[in-house]
This record gives sequence, structure tokens and C-alpha cells, in this order.
Amino acid sequence: MLKHIGEMRRGPILRGLVVLVLALVAAAGASMARAEELWKTLPDPKPLPAPVTTGYVPVGGVKIWYATFGEGSPVLLLHGGLANSDYWGDQVPALVADHHQVIVIDTRGHGRSTRDATPYTYGLLASDALAVLDALKIDKVALVGWSDGGIVGLDIAINHPERLTKLWAFGANYNVSGLKPDVDKDPVFSRYIEKAGKDYAKISPTPGDYDAFVTQIIGLWNGQPDYKKEELAKITTPTVIADGAYDEGIKREHTEEMAKLIPGAKLLILPDTSHFAHWQNPALYNKELLAFIDG
Repeated sequence: MLKHIGEMRRGPILRGLVVLVLALVAAAGASMARAEELWKTLPDPKPLPAPVTTGYVPVGGVKIWYATFGEGSPVLLLHGGLANSDYWGDQVPALVADHHQVIVIDTRGHGRSTRDATPYTYGLLASDALAVLDALKIDKVALVGWSDGGIVGLDIAINHPERLTKLWAFGANYNVSGLKPDVDKDPVFSRYIEKAGKDYAKISPTPGDYDAFVTQIIGLWNGQPDYKKEELAKITTPTVIADGAYDEGIKREHTEEMAKLIPGAKLLILPDTSHFAHWQNPALYNKELLAFIDG
């Protein structure tokens, strides 16, 4: 009798354990599926914190907007094409908490900065960034660049290495062969272009000029950058070449090649993320960024 009672009790317990295990497996599977789909999302970044200073620096007929946050060793954040400095909302607080002075810039024509008819080049954008640093009396910075910002970082590392302590180039290419064809047809990248257009209309001093502005930027992307392998081989700045595992626009083999061409550069591929990893997984992005900046 006791034996039968024990078996009867064990039955529900075992069934309960089986149900629990299956639930945990299902939850883990769902979590993994969500992680795998991160690269298909485009979360909004957090708003920027209140800046210490903001202003404009006049450069050759245009005005470049900037803001600074926190105190400590300086870090310059350069956004990607069509974007603006608000897109660093998940990174600025982490860097400030890590005792850095953070400088953000709206690239000419982007965000709050003005533009003119001067054709875009990455050398021109690099000179704009250096002009802002000169106005702020900052000699050297760790440069964190995303997409076009990373390419500007490469330009400064090649031509003005004395201005950099470190370079983090995420989602960058060193020539046009590194671009995937039809990136503009990718659904995530298309949502990004739409978002950038709406944000441009909100904060640009010329809110109705987005189409003309995009045409100007596409002209830049179609022919540049065009750095030579020999130029990359002369970079002496400690460098991380990073990207998301599912970048919509940059070929993985191009990123890997660039890391090999720069002496001592570290290759970093963030899993389950794309060109927009700093939004999709800011915790991982910031962890790797701070480890590099402080290392």
C-alpha cells in the first residue's frame, strides 16, 4: 500500500518537473530567438543628458554644432551619415560615468549644423571635427566613430595622428568595394533613412532640404572613401575595427581585411547586431567600448 502511495505521489511530481523543464527550455528558446532577431530591430536611443556646454564653430562658411558632457579625459563621438549627435544617447552617459569629457558634433549639414554647396569629402569632415577641437582647446582625443564617423576617424588617424589617443571605428569602410550592393533596399536600413529624415525635419536649420542633403551625401558614398592599403599600414593610433555580425551595408571580409591592414588593430564583431549595434545592444556595445577606451 505504501509503495503504491509513493508511486502515486512521484507521478505528479515528475509530471510537474517535466512541465517546468519544458517551460524553461521554451523560455530559453524564445530568449535566443529574440537575441537572434536583435539585428532586425531599430530601437530609439535614449535622449542625451543635459550638456555642460553647447555652441557653434564657424568653419569655411558653415556652422558646426557641438555639445560637451562630463569631465575627464576627452572622447569625441562622431555619428554616421544622415544622423545627428542625439543618436549617441545610450553612450554619452556611460562615458560620463566612466569619468570622461564627451564631445559630440553634428557633422556639416547634419542635425543642427549648416551646410553649403561644397562637395562632401571625408577630409573635409575631418577638418571640421578638428576645427571644433581647436575651438575647445583640446589637443588629443579618443575618437569613437560610427559609419561615416569611423571613416572620418581613419582619415584623422592617417593624416593627423598627433590628435588621437585611440580610434574606435564601427561599421566603417576604407574604399567603396567594402559596401554591399542595394543596402538602401534593406528593410532595417530603409527604416533608418526614414527615421533620419523625420529627425532632420525636427532639428535642422533647413528642415525642408532633406532630399537635397541626401543627394549630397549619396554623392560622397558613391566615390569615397578611397584610402590605400599603404596608408592604413602607416596608422600608429591604437585601433579597434568593429562591426555588427549582421551589418546591412559593410561586407564582413572588408572589415576583417581592414583590421589586418592596420598594425596592431583589434577586430571586434558584436554578435546578433547590425550597423546599429549601439542601439540594438547598448550594454554590450558600451562594455566593449569602455574596455578599449580605458585599457
